[in-house]
Amino acid sequence: MTHDPHRHHHHEHPHNHDGPGGKIGAALREVFAPHSHDAGDSIDGALESSAAGIRAVKISLLVLGATALVQIAIVAISGSVALFADTVHNFSDALTAIPLWIAFALSTKAATRRYTYGFGRAEDLAGLFVVVMIALSAVVAGVESIRRLVNPVPIEHLGWVALAGLAGFIGNELVAVYRIRVGRRIGSAALVADGLHARTDGFTSLAVLLGAGGVALGFPLADPIIGLIITAAILAVLRTAVRDIFRRLMDAVDPSFVDSAESALAAEPGVTAVRSVKMRWIGHRLHVDAELDIDPAVSLTDAHRIAHEAEHTLTHVVPKLSSALVHAYPAGHCSAR
Repeated sequence: MTHDPHRHHHHEHPHNHDGPGGKIGAALREVFAPHSHDAGDSIDGALESSAAGIRAVKISLLVLGATALVQIAIVAISGSVALFADTVHNFSDALTAIPLWIAFALSTKAATRRYTYGFGRAEDLAGLFVVVMIALSAVVAGVESIRRLVNPVPIEHLGWVALAGLAGFIGNELVAVYRIRVGRRIGSAALVADGLHARTDGFTSLAVLLGAGGVALGFPLADPIIGLIITAAILAVLRTAVRDIFRRLMDAVDPSFVDSAESALAAEPGVTAVRSVKMRWIGHRLHVDAELDIDPAVSLTDAHRIAHEAEHTLTHVVPKLSSALVHAYPAGHCSAR
């Protein structure tokens, strides 16, 4: 009996998993070492999830753009390097919404004979742009902070500087919560990374308040020192973003997804063993390839039915599943060609 490769089936099935709570300790841990979510809460339809991603980047672009414009005006009249560093990061964060917007739009295009898996990988390329922008903002902030340490510049309008820092925190935290929530709901590593970028901006905006307070108390070097702290914070989130985007580019998935799929397939009637289960993200959707052993005495028709039912089972246990391809082999038969 030869092996029975089965058709490529597309499935959409809603899942409902709540994200992490809003406790203060958990929120702080999320800034620099967030819990990794390969998939999220409830949006599973490919077109619906892409639309949600586009809506998220549109709103965040408007909010962060307005916040950064307010801050740059205050930088011009105050000369605060800490606020300058924070504003540069805010502008870069706002700009990362543009490639994400393009990527989500591309992901809605149908597959072609050249791009047979579609255009979901554009999202991972946008994630690389996010990483580059985070790194660039770290360099700019660090260089400017060191320059001000060597050649201090008087800071004026401390009240305005403090207010700008507070505005930066509020604007960035609102955007961060929104991006991360939507990113996890649709399974987008790039959007989650961009949300963490915004969240770090928010907390470093609060650090601007400390710099302004230090200057007001007679310690002028507090401003560039806080600028260096901001640089360190940016580098911390850069590490997290690089890790998450690297994993997506290398087709890494949450091992628990593989465990769940293997357990569910092994429990399928007619399946004697699970040879292999492979998964990969294509944008914010998952694709699964599985090989099963079945009783050699089973007819070709029954083998096809077993494989089809196994594909259907995967839609219930694998979040964000876009497609599944299941091969059924008679037990003891080698799958090598």
